[in-house]
Amino acid sequence: MSLIPSFFGGRRNNTFDLWDPFQDFPFTGGALSVPGETALFANTRIDWKETPEAHVFKADLPGVKKEEVKVEVEEGRILQISGDRRVEKEEKNDKWHRVERSSGKFMRRFRLPENVKVNEVKAAMENGVLTVTVPKAEVKKPDVKAIDISG
Repeated sequence: MSLIPSFFGGRRNNTFDLWDPFQDFPFTGGALSVPGETALFANTRIDWKETPEAHVFKADLPGVKKEEVKVEVEEGRILQISGDRRVEKEEKNDKWHRVERSSGKFMRRFRLPENVKVNEVKAAMENGVLTVTVPKAEVKKPDVKAIDISG
């Protein structure tokens, strides 16, 4: 982290703000055409762990209701978690000093391994944490047939 001031023309209200070297770069085209758009998609932090029984995804979604979140499994074993964080209602006399929480649409996609039961995916939301559990399919052990050796 750096306390270097912006050399790209941006003014700072607080001399102790952390320097963002990409703040004033114009990104054009594709997913980066709207300033801050990537932050909306990348800002949803998700942990993925594998247990002997399942793949478990945990997403921090504070302030998001379960009705505002969609969990889908697309063809090709793609798990998609998406939703919309609502913008806080602004009052006419409010004076904002800092806005760091993101709002807007978010989406994360994960390719699931072949050993999952996509028809048995479960999702639960508790205390702002979405937990998606994708059970594993039982791995069939190959039948081993002993062969008698003659001679």
